[in-house]
Order: sequence, then C-alpha cells, then structure tokens
Amino acid sequence: MMTIRKSEDRGYANHGWLNARHSFSFAGYHDPAWMGFRTLRVLNDDIIAGGGGFGTHPHRDMEIITYILSGALEHRDSMGNGRVIRPGEVQYMAAGTGVQHSEFNHSPTEPAHLLQIWIVPDRKNAKPAYAERSFAKASTGRWHLVASKTGREQSIGINQDADVYLAKLEAGDSVKHQLASGRHGWVQVAEGEITLNGENLKAGDAAALSETPELTVKARSAAQVLLFDLN
Repeated sequence: MMTIRKSEDRGYANHGWLNARHSFSFAGYHDPAWMGFRTLRVLNDDIIAGGGGFGTHPHRDMEIITYILSGALEHRDSMGNGRVIRPGEVQYMAAGTGVQHSEFNHSPTEPAHLLQIWIVPDRKNAKPAYAERSFAKASTGRWHLVASKTGREQSIGINQDADVYLAKLEAGDSVKHQLASGRHGWVQVAEGEITLNGENLKAGDAAALSETPELTVKARSAAQVLLFDLN
C-alpha cells in the first residue's frame, strides 16, 4: 500500500525569515491525519533567509537530523559544538536528557535550504550526542546509509530502529530497496523528479509505504531522494 503526500498539500508557514513546509503536524500546523509516520515525527522543508535563524531553544527526547540542500547553516549547542553545515552534509543531534541549540543562516544575504527531521527515540533520557557526515561527494546511482540503530556501514548511530538512506540520482538512474516483512517506508523527494513504483513524484512530494516488499525509484531528472526504513 502506498499513500502519496503531495508537496502542495503539506502544512505551510511563512515567517518572513523562514519559509517552511511541514509534512506532519508541527508548531501552528495541525492535521490529525498527518501526525507522523511510524517513528518519523517531523519532516520540515525549510528555507531560511539570509541573516535569519532559530535562536537558542531547548529539545529533549528526540533524534534530530538536518540535511543541507543549499546554502550554509551555523549550529551551536550546549554540548559545546559549533559548526557551519554545508550542502551535502548531515548533522545529527540526540536531544536525550536535554540540549539547547541555535541554528542561523551563515550568510547575511543568501538563503539556506534544508530538511529538518525528527525521529522518536526508542527510549527516553538518553545521553545527548552529536555527529556529522558529509555526502557532498557521494556517488550517484545508489543508496547511501546515513543513519541506523547500529551505526553500520559507517552511518551515524541513532537511538531508534530506523535506517535513513540518501540517493543522488542522474536522469535515468534507477535504484531499488527491499522492505523486510513488518517494515515500512517513507520516501521523500528532496530535489528533482522521480517515479516510485510507477507513480510520478516531484520535489517536496513523499510517499508512505506499508506491505510493499520492493521499492523502485527511477529518476526523471537529476534528483535527491531520502528513504526512511522504519519499524
């Protein structure tokens, strides 16, 4: 079974400095039909204007992953981390018992485009943690494991039985993924256009999949796609 979540049907917020699309209920956007998918709780498609950003604020008991599509994001947190995250880089923060952080566009003029992802952890009060990986030079035409419960294949280890994959595709590329019995998939098109099991999807579109043993993604144009393999 596949349920399509079209880009234009997502929640929308324009704060002047922030233009955000919400796949799931978040902040002032509430839709009881879209409160999350399995352990995937937040997937925000954010464009932060030059000089804009989120001041210091707290989080706890959440696995937070940020993927930069364009521009640069400056991060600081109460664990002592300070870093500018650039296109193709993934940042991970386990909020656990509690952290505070800020995120600002590193440029005073150019926008920054990113995906902000929250996954519900498998336990509360975990020790806060921070990690980064760069996929800026990742090869095209294949899945790259970004995050996993065990940190296998040099992925970021997270506090949930969830595998997060990234594929960078050129037009005509095709990639497949097998969902084990009892597993569920969320496919998010970050950039470009694809077909997913024959359904056309464009940037911002997504699909929730259950009882679907195999996923086939074919690129209709240059594209970036995220896949969440969830319990």
